[in-house]
Amino acid sequence: MRCTNKFISRLLAAAVVASMALSLTACGAKEFSFAYDRNRNNSSYSTASRARGETLDAFSAELCVTTGDVTEGTQADMSQATAAGLFDISSHKVIYAKNIHEKLNPASLTKIMTALCALKYGNLDDVLTASANVNITESGAVKLGLKEGDTMTMDQALHALLLKSANDVAVMIAEHIGGSVEGFAEIMNKEANLLGATNSHFVNPHGLTDPNHYTTAYDLYLICNAAVKYDKFVETIHTSTYASIYHDKDGNEKTIDLSTTNAYLKGEAFAPDNVTVIGGKTGTTNAAGSCLLIYSKNTDGNPYISIVLQAADRTVMYQEMTALLDEI
Repeated sequence: MRCTNKFISRLLAAAVVASMALSLTACGAKEFSFAYDRNRNNSSYSTASRARGETLDAFSAELCVTTGDVTEGTQADMSQATAAGLFDISSHKVIYAKNIHEKLNPASLTKIMTALCALKYGNLDDVLTASANVNITESGAVKLGLKEGDTMTMDQALHALLLKSANDVAVMIAEHIGGSVEGFAEIMNKEANLLGATNSHFVNPHGLTDPNHYTTAYDLYLICNAAVKYDKFVETIHTSTYASIYHDKDGNEKTIDLSTTNAYLKGEAFAPDNVTVIGGKTGTTNAAGSCLLIYSKNTDGNPYISIVLQAADRTVMYQEMTALLDEI
């Protein structure tokens, strides 16, 4: 139940790069050609189980790894969530695991990968322009209300993405970075593979339901573990409220006034006394149920990532997340 390191990431990267053609366009959009095999099962944990000797030691040095459930020594009752995990980043241990390698619909937890790719391939002062594709018509989809021609900075877009979970903003980010939603999805899949999150496949930047869009609790841990290395990501998910001004196609001002969807930050849910919730991401669709990822720290400042997927409803989701946090 120890965790993996950069050595295996290089091995995975080499395998991925061998089947990947990468080109950068002069206009700033990154175009990738990536062959993805949905039937393979070569994730970091299965690779670790085949490793031996020094290779295994190097592989497991910096990431939490387990091939199955981990419940010994814990009291968390996660019976109403399909999958759940608690990962000790400093000690590289899986404290709790239930079905963490099961492929599930992640809903808006997808946006953690979207933010990671935006931070890696974009700049905070980039100016993004909304295309007609931001007009998402799916019933119940959360939107900022972008119109074609609206402009905002990447910094503003990341706040709308992670606080409000705005699906139209996710499309705008995707088109800015990848040239198209499809192009951005290729970047997402490439980055997932480089992280060892090879039980994931993304087809959009927002997480609206698609049968070919899925990930696992373990892969979400890997993705978030990479994202929290960016100070801007941590700063943004720790933000409770945010206000700013962006512009329409004619330069007229439009107001952003956002509040986080994270009940811990809003004072609607309460973590155990020894745990400080830094932030996280919520996600809900009919297919995914209620999903939550939390980045927290204990009284010594050691960080943890905890994940609940496919809980029955919002109340159950926070009850089970608090039970996970109580294991810290």
